[in-house]
Amino acid sequence: MEFFRIRKTIPFMRHALVLNAVSFLTFALAVFFLFHRGLHLSVEFTGGTVMEVAYEQSADIGKVRETIGTLGYQEVLVQAYGSSRDVQIRLPARKDMNATQQSDQVVQALKAVDPGVTLRGVEFVGPQVGEELTTNGLKALAMVVIGIMVYLAFRFEWKFAVSTVLANLHDVVIILGFFAFFQWEFSLAVLAAVLAVLGYSVNESVVIFDRVRENFRRYRKLTTQEVIDSAITSTISRTIITHGSTQLVVLSMFFFGGPTLHYFALALTIGICFGIYSSCFVAAAIAMWLGVKREDLVKVARKDEDPNDPNSGAVV
Repeated sequence: MEFFRIRKTIPFMRHALVLNAVSFLTFALAVFFLFHRGLHLSVEFTGGTVMEVAYEQSADIGKVRETIGTLGYQEVLVQAYGSSRDVQIRLPARKDMNATQQSDQVVQALKAVDPGVTLRGVEFVGPQVGEELTTNGLKALAMVVIGIMVYLAFRFEWKFAVSTVLANLHDVVIILGFFAFFQWEFSLAVLAAVLAVLGYSVNESVVIFDRVRENFRRYRKLTTQEVIDSAITSTISRTIITHGSTQLVVLSMFFFGGPTLHYFALALTIGICFGIYSSCFVAAAIAMWLGVKREDLVKVARKDEDPNDPNSGAVV
């Protein structure tokens, strides 16, 4: 399905050097903020107190969060747990209080607003658990990257595999750079969004590279740059339909999903935008600079015929 079709090929690769210079600058800034400011990790990674409270009627999550905010907690995860009357609260660790003192303070504040609140349970998440989650998250990220490279190397060619992995790392680092610069909370949900962006960006790259291979077979007189330009141009309509519809769903989570899905949807939004950009310009340009050519993607079959036959050694 296509909403429109561009008849004239757009010379994207003509501006590849400038666009990738901007990408490199953005990437460098993201790395700088990651090392200079670091990520604002959530309770799952740093440790803290997890509380479960119950209300007699449906709980007002926004009011609960506002009440806890008056105690000096800036980043608190408050969400419905099991039913609309059960609420789970995740508090960051504080040096001046232990888990019991924190839970008592929060319960007293909540009871001042609604005396019907009861404490169901308190659990302390230690830093060792957070360290284990961080290690497992990095392992998951590394396994995804390796899997992507192996898949693309078998499906296409190693030059495409390298260019796609570099483009994907570009997307991941820039997402993390945004979270480091603005000090947005980095939680397990955000980590899941980062892993989802990796797969999402790979899908876009595979579509473009598959069209590149098809164009190499179809247009034998075009240069590599012209083939890549034609491939990107011919997939623009599909890109707009796919990513536009996906972005509508993500934006609905961002605006109407509440604080629980806020940073998850924000990470996906950043990832989708940069994923499109990196697949079209970063990955394609790197593949072009690595010297991908027609012979890398189209097998050559030699026929045992008269060497003077013009069809001998034809590309199939």
